[in-house]
This record gives sequence, C-alpha cells and structure tokens, in this order.
Amino acid sequence: MSLTLTAILLGILEGLTEFLPVSSTGHLILAQAFFGYDPAQWRQFNIIIQLGAILAVVVTYWKTFWTMGLGFLRREPEALRFVRNILLGFLPAAVIGLLAKDAIDVMLGTPMVVAVALVIGGVAILVLEKTIPVREDVGVSGLSWKTAIAVGFAQCLAMIPGTSRSAATILGALAMGVGRKTAAEFSFFLAVPTMLGAATVKILDEPALLAGEATVGWGEIALGFVAAFVVALVVIRAFVAYVSRHGFAPFAWYRIVLGTGAIAWLALG
Repeated sequence: MSLTLTAILLGILEGLTEFLPVSSTGHLILAQAFFGYDPAQWRQFNIIIQLGAILAVVVTYWKTFWTMGLGFLRREPEALRFVRNILLGFLPAAVIGLLAKDAIDVMLGTPMVVAVALVIGGVAILVLEKTIPVREDVGVSGLSWKTAIAVGFAQCLAMIPGTSRSAATILGALAMGVGRKTAAEFSFFLAVPTMLGAATVKILDEPALLAGEATVGWGEIALGFVAAFVVALVVIRAFVAYVSRHGFAPFAWYRIVLGTGAIAWLALG
C-alpha cells in the first residue's frame, strides 16, 4: 500500500475514533501492528493528525468557545464556571501526564496492552450503562467544581493505550451523575487543552518534527491531518445525537469484539 493511501486511511481512522469511546490511539497502534509498520516511523504522523481532530472540535463548537471567551472577559458567572470546569478537568492530566511520560511511551509500543484495555473498557461501559440511571443534562457550566476535577482524574486512565480518553472522561462523568449529552460535550471540550498539551510536549521531545526531518513526509502528514479533520467534523455531531437517545452500549460491544479479536491475533502471531 502506498504511503499516500496509508496516510489517508489512518487519518480517516483517527477522525472516526478520536471522539468515540473506542480509543483512537489504540486503533492506530493496532493498525500499524497489523500492517507491519514501524511505529517509530509513524510517531510524528500520529501526533500531528490528532490536531486535525482537535480543530474539528473548535470549528464545531466555535460559537460556544467565542461566547464563553467573551463572557469570561466580562466576568459573566456562566462563562467563569465553564472556563473553571475545563481548567480543573485538564489539570490532573497535565500533572500526571508529565510525571508518567516515560512509562506512557513504553506502553504506546505494546499492542497487547491496547487489546486488553479495549476489552476492560468495554465491560466497564456496559456495567455503567446498566447501573447508572439517565440524568438530566445541565451543560458544562452547570457542573460543580468537584465533578470537573473527578472527571479530570478519570481522564488520566486514558494514559493506558486502548483505554480511550473519550471513554475515560465520559464514564467518569456518568459515574458522577452527569447526563449523556453533557458528558460527551465535556469530553470534547477537555480534549482541546489536553491533546494540545500532550502534542506540544511530544513535539518538543522530537526535534525532528521542528527540523522538518519526519520519517513520514510532510505531504502524507498533511493528508492525514485533513482526513482526520473532515471525518471528525461529521462524527462529533452524529455521536452527540446518537448517545443522547441510545446510550453507549454499542461502542462497548465493539470494543469487546475488537479487543478479543486482537488478543487472539497477537497471541497466535
């Protein structure tokens, strides 16, 4: 398969999975293991195309960000609570991510960790779906500071590849009594500072990125970025609409089937 087609397909995969509770990083790791790619050669690519998915959040919710940004400058209570909750939700991942960076990098090269985490996460989603009643959506500004911090700590579970940042934050929010739509949107908003921060740290650790020496060419990286952005634009809206009515169980079963299949394939290989 050509580098160009591979870059487009991986970009589509990133856009499809980044905001679903199925682990985009896990999918990229398994895809590269399945097709026999060297993960080191695609490290820069994987980091940068995630920014395409983040751009999709900013574009989709630009009115919210604009309104809350202006409201924050005007010291409006709702906007102040919105910014407070985003910052509090981001803080645990920022601190723990820096402290555990080396351990995370080791796990990123371990497909079996991804496969097991997919199964465990899928089971956790099913348990929560069965045991937690559907709650009223109050919006991100309506969350308490305690809930925001708790979801932030839950997000740290996503440092284990295959767990899924989206799944960790959504499950943490549901466990705290947050409605499905608010849980999904809080996960999207938290993704912006969290993933920008993670990408910045990784880029600073990879001089080749800044020097233009990426193993995979910048043309392929650009194609992956655009593909991830376009697909994520569609997925974000569709996902919120779907889970508001139907919940998260289908994603749980998908994780369990994929993870089980990956475990069998890796064990036989």
